[in-house]
Amino acid sequence: MQTGWSNETLREIFPAVWDGFLTVLQVTLVAGVVAVVLGLLVAVGERGGPVWMRRPLGLVFQFIRNTPLLVQVLIVWTATSLYINPDWSAFAVGSAVLGVHYASYTSESYRAGIEAVPKGQWEAATALNLPSHRVWSAIVLPQMFRRSAAAVGNWIIAMFKEVPTLFVIGVMEMIAQARAFQGQHYTGAVEGYTLAGLLFLAASYPVAVAMRRLENRLAKSNY
Repeated sequence: MQTGWSNETLREIFPAVWDGFLTVLQVTLVAGVVAVVLGLLVAVGERGGPVWMRRPLGLVFQFIRNTPLLVQVLIVWTATSLYINPDWSAFAVGSAVLGVHYASYTSESYRAGIEAVPKGQWEAATALNLPSHRVWSAIVLPQMFRRSAAAVGNWIIAMFKEVPTLFVIGVMEMIAQARAFQGQHYTGAVEGYTLAGLLFLAASYPVAVAMRRLENRLAKSNY
């Protein structure tokens, strides 16, 4: 059994870990779409929806924000397997749970952007008797997106780094691939985990820098 670092083992494990990295990107893409769209719907619903909707919606997403992602993944996976459809893929369930979990955070970023729209603009829209859909599409949402873009981007980066949580339900991302290789060959743990960490860094760091620059640029602009 190998006990030290091996470049040969690194070469052998690279294809498996790379496949896991592609899976991470796919999960991030699907979950990111869910988080961005659902978060927007929740934010608009809490701000402009009917009264009967606002309170339950807020309570549900408050619960999601304050419970661990791992617990949510295991509960939903177990429930869907036992009571809905045992043939649903771990990829689909995991991506959905991850997206909904982070929608609870993106909705807060959107909500902050909505609340930052000057009160005078709301009052002017009311004075002009603009229809609700026109107020949101032409006045509120464009300003909200500009204010919340950097924050939402940072949540997507955080979500990208949370994808390995899904290995507990069988999503074959990088950590799961490294564990599988180790189980088959009784070696490769250090090489596999190190490679996974480097791939995470290589993918997330440039995006994080871009988000920081965007955030600083928006903070300095007058809007």
